[in-house]
Amino acid sequence: MRIGMVGLGKMGANMSERLMGKGHEVVAFDLSAEARAAVAAKGAHTADTLADLVAQLPARRVVWVMVPAGEPTTTTIDALKTLMSAGDVVIDGGNSNYNEAAPTATSLADKGIGFVDAGTSGGVWGLANGYCLMVGGTPESVALCEPAFLALAPEGGYAHVGPVGAGHFVKMVHNGIEYGLMQAYAEGFEIMGQAHEFGLDLHQIASIWRYGSVVRSWLLELAERALAPGSGFEKIEGYVVDSGEGRWTAHEAIARGVPAPVITTSLFQRFASRQTDSLANRLLAALRNQFGGHAVVTEAPAGSPGPAKP
Repeated sequence: MRIGMVGLGKMGANMSERLMGKGHEVVAFDLSAEARAAVAAKGAHTADTLADLVAQLPARRVVWVMVPAGEPTTTTIDALKTLMSAGDVVIDGGNSNYNEAAPTATSLADKGIGFVDAGTSGGVWGLANGYCLMVGGTPESVALCEPAFLALAPEGGYAHVGPVGAGHFVKMVHNGIEYGLMQAYAEGFEIMGQAHEFGLDLHQIASIWRYGSVVRSWLLELAERALAPGSGFEKIEGYVVDSGEGRWTAHEAIARGVPAPVITTSLFQRFASRQTDSLANRLLAALRNQFGGHAVVTEAPAGSPGPAKP
């Protein structure tokens, strides 16, 4: 099929390349001329504007939007609505909030344009390994896009999970689970790192756990790479950002009355990573001093971490 790709960042560019490697044609657009030139060098057709991109696609167009969630995605889809025709389909493959899917679909439906929300997982490794795709939309819209889904996903890695919104909902929960898994690995390796009496080689342990262990996973493989000698791990500061999905998952758990202590705690731990001198911890120290006369530290010990980056 011939498909439009809007957004040529780390994900969009690699997805375009994988689609072309599977025999599909890609018409690509990005605000960056450099990004357009890079995919053109790998065989993509490029467009200087969204209107140019739409004009290069055959009837019953499919345009995949792979730009940051929020205003960039909304603005792009609004622009495409004015350019596309009845029977066409827009795919949102970013990490948009699932609550935005239904209003977007309704707006596009006013012109007879279909909408598919495609939760996409695989990161920068998706080019080689494929992308797990969790897709929401009508059967008709999904069927039109399915050749692209099958090309992007590894065998067994794609499913039409439900109506509009279901794809991004499942991806949201997927990322919430990811938060918990990552936190568990981080805490386990922290405990082993503090067992100085054993002189444990954390890279070695991460490596052997990849084979036969019940905790083996792709995330563990990435941990093994991160801990490898020469990886630069010692230069990384423990400031962990969150991109929204963990917060949304926690909100859903609260709204639906579902206990989710692991996911919510892992989210709060990310918040804590940004506070090296929080008021809460200072107050805890002061309270211990007040009721028990416990000593307080008024100057950070040598070797303690510096202030968090903004």
